[in-house]
Amino acid sequence: MPLRAKIIAPKMSGQRGFASSTDIPKELPGDEDNDVLFNQQYGVRTIELNRPKKLNSLNGSMARKIIPRLKEWEKSQMANVIIIKGAGRAFCAGGDVAALAQQCQQGEEGQQAAKDYFALEYKLDHLIATYPKPYVAFMDGITMGGGVGLSVHAPIRIATEKTVFAMPETTIGFFPDVGASFFLPRMDGEIGMYLALTSEQLKGVNVFLAGIATHYIHSTSLPDLEARLSELTFKDYMPLQERLRLIDSTVEEFCTGMPTANEQPLQLPLKIRRAIDYCFQPTYTITAILTSLDQVVEHENSGADVKEWARKTKDTILQRSPTSVKVTLKQLRDGGAWNIAETFRREHNIA
Repeated sequence: MPLRAKIIAPKMSGQRGFASSTDIPKELPGDEDNDVLFNQQYGVRTIELNRPKKLNSLNGSMARKIIPRLKEWEKSQMANVIIIKGAGRAFCAGGDVAALAQQCQQGEEGQQAAKDYFALEYKLDHLIATYPKPYVAFMDGITMGGGVGLSVHAPIRIATEKTVFAMPETTIGFFPDVGASFFLPRMDGEIGMYLALTSEQLKGVNVFLAGIATHYIHSTSLPDLEARLSELTFKDYMPLQERLRLIDSTVEEFCTGMPTANEQPLQLPLKIRRAIDYCFQPTYTITAILTSLDQVVEHENSGADVKEWARKTKDTILQRSPTSVKVTLKQLRDGGAWNIAETFRREHNIA
């Protein structure tokens, strides 16, 4: 699982300036009352995104509630494990794009409000990525865009049979943000670039096999897992890595094995994986990527399934915004050398 070592590596824990504790946002008039629910059970503190009719799409109101609560729990000796989850069939389907579009149509004031939202969202994501306590994401259901930012930076990321992962930004002329510049280039081979340029969805166990999730369990086990995590106790002097190892072994107690191919088909079998690494090589331009996809289609030794994948992938990239695709390519090529704080600063400038 390539992301796992990177997410909990020391290089992510430094440079906390993006989420300065001296600038904790406060709720504003008009913020919804119950769009985020907070609860506690023994040592567990839960964050439940509660906009099921909007697929828990993230907005400023939610971020202004979550950041102060995370800062509060950071200082509490009673809070051992933080769990984030979503109500309904989605974990979080992304940022509230409709609200942002409306703001951008309201002149300079609305455009400034949209810019402020991105700064707030990235502040929250950076806080999660550098959080000094165990943070566990239940990626149960639709997990896209902004929802990825709330989950993929967690050291413990749990996928279920209901998980649908995607970074769909190129479909709307944007770029993969919320820290994608950091985590996508660090995925195995060129999977990250492929997912970024195509906005391809990964489902269920495939999210785990791609290294995006650290664990795969059945969704019916999540309530029992949450209760089990609430029973864990840590000595005050126990380092974060030891706490994470204990949580890891606890989650493993609920892992009941992989689904069969009939239950959940493998989306990136070995032949497709090899084709991805060939077509999306690190030195390739967009033109070179498209040319290599044509070569796969024309090669006599390419299987029918690989040829179909190559045709579909080329058509998909050509349907995306040319500017968005080129920005994404450059962003991910450079992002492999950025630390997490630099990632969010640069993404904010791009946004």
